[in-house]
Amino acid sequence: MTLQVGLGALVGLGIAKAKSELLPQVSASLRPMAKALIHSGFTLVDTVQELAAEGIEHLNDLVAEVQYERSATTPAEDEQKKAA
Repeated sequence: MTLQVGLGALVGLGIAKAKSELLPQVSASLRPMAKALIHSGFTLVDTVQELAAEGIEHLNDLVAEVQYERSATTPAEDEQKKAA
């Protein structure tokens, strides 16, 4: 039992030592990749927002055009169109 505790303590110390030495190096090498990933995410969000805004603008134009056309016709003209 004491051998297992001693071995566990040695493994724990080894991991702590490796972590303290390797973590800054790994962190420093992953930082540019993380920044590039975040930058790409922002770019994607901006692009999607622009496309959505354009789509909404086109839809609003269509709605306004139909509303104008409906208001420009009289009920008698509507009946003539239905009969034709």
